[in-house]
Amino acid sequence: MLDIATFDARGGGNVLYKALAHPLAAEALAALADRLAGRPLALVDPEGYAPALLALAPRPFPIASVHVQDVGRVGETVAGHTAAALSELAAQGAEDILIASFDAGRLAEQLRKRLPRARIETLDAVKLPGAMLSAPRYLDRLNFATNFAFFRDADGLSTRLVSANYWAGYGARAARLWLRLFDADGRVLATWEEAVPPAGFAVDSAAVRARFGLGPFTGQLFLHVVGAAGHDVVKYALDTYGAAGGASLSCTHDANAWPADRYAGIPAPDTEERVVLWLQNSHATSIPAGAVSFDRMGAESPVAYPHEVAGFASVAVDMGTLLPGLAWPAQIEMRAGRHVVRPRYEVMRAGRRRIAHPNVERADLRPDPAILALPAALGRGFLLPLPVLPRGRFRTLIQPTPMATTQAALPLRLDVFAADGSLAASRVLGVLPRNHDVALDLDAILPGDALAEGGHAELLYARDIGGAADGWLHALVRAEARDGPHAAESSFGAHVFNTLMTWRDEPQSYSGPPPGLSTRLFLKLGMPLGKARAKSFALLIYPASAPWHPTSQTRLQLTAGSGAVVAETPLAIPCSGSALVVAEDVFSDAQIEAAGPRGYVLVRDATCRLFGYHGLMTADGRFSLDHMFGF
Repeated sequence: MLDIATFDARGGGNVLYKALAHPLAAEALAALADRLAGRPLALVDPEGYAPALLALAPRPFPIASVHVQDVGRVGETVAGHTAAALSELAAQGAEDILIASFDAGRLAEQLRKRLPRARIETLDAVKLPGAMLSAPRYLDRLNFATNFAFFRDADGLSTRLVSANYWAGYGARAARLWLRLFDADGRVLATWEEAVPPAGFAVDSAAVRARFGLGPFTGQLFLHVVGAAGHDVVKYALDTYGAAGGASLSCTHDANAWPADRYAGIPAPDTEERVVLWLQNSHATSIPAGAVSFDRMGAESPVAYPHEVAGFASVAVDMGTLLPGLAWPAQIEMRAGRHVVRPRYEVMRAGRRRIAHPNVERADLRPDPAILALPAALGRGFLLPLPVLPRGRFRTLIQPTPMATTQAALPLRLDVFAADGSLAASRVLGVLPRNHDVALDLDAILPGDALAEGGHAELLYARDIGGAADGWLHALVRAEARDGPHAAESSFGAHVFNTLMTWRDEPQSYSGPPPGLSTRLFLKLGMPLGKARAKSFALLIYPASAPWHPTSQTRLQLTAGSGAVVAETPLAIPCSGSALVVAEDVFSDAQIEAAGPRGYVLVRDATCRLFGYHGLMTADGRFSLDHMFGF
């Protein structure tokens, strides 16, 4: 496992990690190692950066000794060396010194006075160019508003990344994208910049391929928002679609830009399915053979991927080959060793493909008895809202997914609500072990005419049946077309919704402290697919842990690429209810045209927090689905 600190659920992302893992920083680290090669190097580690530096450096540094400034760290093992006092450098007579710190000019000057012949380097040598910085202090999180995206234009499939310039809402001016495209072998195919429009923006693989004269590619796209303000997380939705009338269509969302120890929620292949995990190296250093492994959830018998993966390379790992005999509804756990930002898995069936993401499986959680005994003011407590598309056309399956290494006995219940907020069904799922094979088909608990126009389900903890809870409750929801082979799926986690009272950091807010009682959700518009146009839809859900306002006061704001609101319409969603919104049906053709190709719908509500799922639908039965993102 890489010795790096990446993401802390309480404190956010680790800026040092992003500063060292950036592709340009990786190139500079390689050049620095080349300059220092051939002579013994004294590594000075005043801030504890050495482990991350050495883990992410593409080439090794010739370290002969390690020195620390804090007397309490003297004697620690750092980079395989026993840390010595910084004051011993002069007696040692070091000639090459690397200070593992940014903005270390004062310390470097002090050392030069004691060692005038020494060649001294600092991490300033690997800083990004000043024109790429958003804030004066280098290790400011806004300087590293970055993320990766699975990106492909090959085998009749293209990808389209869409998002919004939510940084403008925090005061950003003239934000721009710095982008780098890597192929499957980790080679750089293209590097370029684009201005970020005032509202929505998109990056399409077919357009990129044409712009740079590229052949077919499958790899990853690195995004860096320069000029960011207020928010260092790059959120986006990524469509995968069949070019030239191909049958595939899927959507996956991402906001997590930090590698994790483990990921979970990967489905084993169902009958006539092939499932591949896209193992995409997020660093310039290679992933050693055997460093990443896969296991049936709860089996504790991981199988290592036996091949090395080059820096920034992408490999399709066939789950059926690596874990033969494993079938849906079994689940797969990925032990990623902090080598990859959230990966994608792809399901192939009947000539169609759908792509989705697993979620971060946490190792820092322990069961908390207080969650199963939350006070009445928090009502039903943690809720995981899940979409139920119109049941006349779609079959819905819901599978709880263990998402922490200590989750061994999950006490769960599923409540299903009609669009008007009335309870349609409830089922206690029991206390589920890690290796459970529960995938509940809602047809088993709902009469045939229930939720004909859609609705939603809420997964929550069942109290008084035993088990344990930690608040990190997740599930996969799969929608299958009843009249064809097309399917889509998404996964997410639970929160406390719409209560005036708070518990720790719940109900969460997009900005500011809890309680989060407002909504700003991004809904992309449809797109042309061959001769047809795919319509954009959202299933908006009004979950409430305890009774809240009888109806929402939601506004659907059609926003143009310029940032101007073209049209607005109100929407009232009953508490514990939902609404299926098709953007092209809500707004006229003229309004959609006025919004332009970079337009989007902002779902806004200042009275309650909504949750939602979005996707595309075509007249020939294709559709996509994933959770929406807010800002």
